Amino acid sequence: MFGFFRRIFGTAPPSAPVTKASSSVPPPKVDRVFEPVVEAARFQAPDFFEMDHRFVVVDVETANSGNHSICQIGIAAVSGEGIIRTASFLVDPCEPFADFNIRLHGIDAMKVRGHLRFADILQNVRPFLERHIVVQHSNFDKGAFDAAARAAVLPCLNCRWIDSVAIARHAWPELRGGHGLANLKNYLALEFTHHDAGEDARAAAEVVLRAESVTGRDVVDLAGFSSRSDSVRAPQRKRASQFERSLLLEPDPEGAHFGETVCFTGRLSMDRETASLLATVAGMEVKTAMSRKVTYLVVGDQDLTLLDGEMKSSKHRRAEELAAAGHPVTIIGESEFVQMVAEEC
Repeated sequence: MFGFFRRIFGTAPPSAPVTKASSSVPPPKVDRVFEPVVEAARFQAPDFFEMDHRFVVVDVETANSGNHSICQIGIAAVSGEGIIRTASFLVDPCEPFADFNIRLHGIDAMKVRGHLRFADILQNVRPFLERHIVVQHSNFDKGAFDAAARAAVLPCLNCRWIDSVAIARHAWPELRGGHGLANLKNYLALEFTHHDAGEDARAAAEVVLRAESVTGRDVVDLAGFSSRSDSVRAPQRKRASQFERSLLLEPDPEGAHFGETVCFTGRLSMDRETASLLATVAGMEVKTAMSRKVTYLVVGDQDLTLLDGEMKSSKHRRAEELAAAGHPVTIIGESEFVQMVAEEC
């Protein structure tokens, strides 16, 4: 997953010591990944799309910091017998690939050349996904699917979504350093290639099966899930912006930067919603205004025509004043922020 952040960003596992979990749970039976061959950009559905499954896991990778720029989709379907069947689809995002993302997952413009676009894949996977409970490892994947659907002027998936990060927290509350796939890989001795969407989807499926085994509870019970579709919401008089909604996200209390507060200024390469989502996964609270509560100010590019003759934004100047007065605020650039939160994805 790119993945939370799942996962658009993520590097090595956290440096905090990790103790391997002791478990007698046998490894799940896994069918090898179905890798469709692109022939004249035709969609080839794997055989298991015709079957019904207990739950399905979805993971995506993106071409750049825009969460709509999906370049790979991984799907892992878990049968009633615990067999995991996986499929992986390369996607042409019709967008530039960022160097950071290429280094992360190894996918570039040449690899997706000739593959289907997201809109074409969505219409083929929609019936399969919408008749199942869909698991994601962090909330990034649903956000990416929704953003890509909106960009293609298509309806978002009408699925019942479950976050396997929350399930992992129930099963292994003692784990420090967060419950991202990178940390769980070490803790549970999982074998997979991180930031390959098919591999990450399979790994998240294994995490859920392990959690069910150690807790004696099934995936629906662990998630505290309602049968009500995630897409069914009560009507609101005023629709909040995506960024305003992202501010309602609670910081992950087990994130490596829990207790820190971040504020953004200037133009980032990612939108504010994505930046806020990354911050909350890492445990940080997000504020829109610079104050004494803020411990990190992330500075992007500035449009000097909007600064009334100043070279820095008012938030930047206020942060420097607070730092000079002894307040523990750190001013960093976007790349430093990405490196800070990467391990949580």
